[in-house]
Amino acid sequence: MKVRVMVTGASGQLGHDVVKTFEADGHHVLGCDRDQMDITDQRQCMDQILVYRPDVIIHCAAYTAVDQAESDIDTAFAINAVGTRNITVAAEKVNAKLIYISTDYVFDGIGTTPYQEYDQTNPQSVYGKSKLAGERLVQSLSTRWFIIRTSWVFGSHGHNFVKTMLNFMEKRPQLQVVHDQQGSPTYTVDLARLIAELALSEKYGIYHASNAGSCTWFEFAQAIAEEANTHSGFRATAELLPCTTAEFPRPAPRPAYSVMDHMGIRINGLQAMRPWRTALVAFLHELDTGQTH
Repeated sequence: MKVRVMVTGASGQLGHDVVKTFEADGHHVLGCDRDQMDITDQRQCMDQILVYRPDVIIHCAAYTAVDQAESDIDTAFAINAVGTRNITVAAEKVNAKLIYISTDYVFDGIGTTPYQEYDQTNPQSVYGKSKLAGERLVQSLSTRWFIIRTSWVFGSHGHNFVKTMLNFMEKRPQLQVVHDQQGSPTYTVDLARLIAELALSEKYGIYHASNAGSCTWFEFAQAIAEEANTHSGFRATAELLPCTTAEFPRPAPRPAYSVMDHMGIRINGLQAMRPWRTALVAFLHELDTGQTH
């Protein structure tokens, strides 16, 4: 079945791969970034969506500057809450399914076991609070919704931890990397495939989606160095040193533990995403060759 798909935030890291995935599957895709549609303008959202009449809207557009949000509260909520409301209201007008991309930052990070989809949320940052506000608006205004919480995202189109580490590891003799925050890396190509699978289903609800397994940022950096030197043309020569979050204070609090359990994927009979380290190797190959696999 071929469907009409609208992707907001299409020029972003995840949006780019979502557009590519749906196009490769032969669907009709309209990718929108802020130049085509300002999601904070309700009239503009309504006009665009009424004209295109999508079957599914993948809402990737978001304010993601986590530290900046602490002092730019109104903009964070204008985009992540009001913008999401605007998309949701318009989606209902055309009876479109809505997939909203959310975040591990909706949790407080003080847990010690992987967070499940229906665990109590308790965001500590403005970014997390604004994304949770978006979740609640989707749930209250849409009748056909999916919420996908993800974490530690990396892909070929945009800035991310893997690219930053590869750059620094080639240029610096030493690198300090935080070793007291644990989470689950997510490859955009794998997440886009899950989104495409959900979009054609009626398995509505909340999903936690990341590659299998977990690590600290320091362990992630170690793996990047090892796999880059083995599987790519990158040469990661920097010495990696573990450090604490307290040694690198930031405006926004980071969850110390944001590992996510994929109960929603399991109980809905969906295919689990591959281990994060396997996905990392695939990503390095993509960077090297420009080919996704």
